[in-house]
Amino acid sequence: MDRTERLNIPETELFHPGHYACQGCGAPIVTRYLLKALGKKTIIVIPACCWSVIQGPYPYSTLKVSVVHTAFETAASTASGIRSALKTQGRNDIHVVALAGDGGTFDIGLQALSGAAERNDNIIYVCYDNEAYMNTGIQRSSSTPFGAWTTTTPGSHYKDRPKKDIIQIMAAHRIPYAATGSVAYPEDLYQKFKKASTMTGLRFFHIFSPCPPGWKSATDDSIKIARYATWSKIYPLYEVFDGERFIVTKPEKEIPVSDYFSIQKRFSNLSEHDTAFIQQMVDERWMSLLKLSGSSPEK
Repeated sequence: MDRTERLNIPETELFHPGHYACQGCGAPIVTRYLLKALGKKTIIVIPACCWSVIQGPYPYSTLKVSVVHTAFETAASTASGIRSALKTQGRNDIHVVALAGDGGTFDIGLQALSGAAERNDNIIYVCYDNEAYMNTGIQRSSSTPFGAWTTTTPGSHYKDRPKKDIIQIMAAHRIPYAATGSVAYPEDLYQKFKKASTMTGLRFFHIFSPCPPGWKSATDDSIKIARYATWSKIYPLYEVFDGERFIVTKPEKEIPVSDYFSIQKRFSNLSEHDTAFIQQMVDERWMSLLKLSGSSPEK
């Protein structure tokens, strides 16, 4: 019996082959496991983002569920409106999902997302995070990490501000569920999506999703990069319930941040001093997260 069978992950695919994603893109993996967990009765709302291209041009569709395209800033509000219409019709067995990138979540769509969270609208919001505005030319977003190259932070003038902590922002709204996930851990991703499918209210996912063109990485290194992000604690896996209870998954292996940086050219301009500074920030954030969860640093 393989791992997929043990977890009862459905073999049914609600995702057609031949999509428009770049080679090595993490975003299709996110959506594939999302739909395996939620099933056919799902409506996907997509704002301007890479997924609006991946999904395919009308009248074709990569997805075997209903899709609504909307403006960049309105993923959450459109999903909320669809949920309200379904409720009026008495159709409460359909999942409504907003699927957006980091630009449409951390920046342009934050006001609509915050409003939906404050109302605790019964939707699932999934942010696949490739840490820049990749669909429009690899521009800096507030999700871009400290030290990363983008086309708007060229040469040695890398981003000198830390990444926005979107999970903490969403947890502060006291929504029922917020969680991080990674394409390197599909079983964890599926289980979290499945868990969220049984809840009501706003459920938020922040998913680590590598982008080879934007990160200047090899197309066959995406899963390795995502795994290294978790091992280095740059991208920890954890859940937050009702904004208060934190559950942290400790990595099965620990590596320095330099190992993570070494397989992406977007960090090639970092000095040893820069790397040491980032390592300190990562360590401090990890200790803070463990404190929130009531865990000890020891395994």
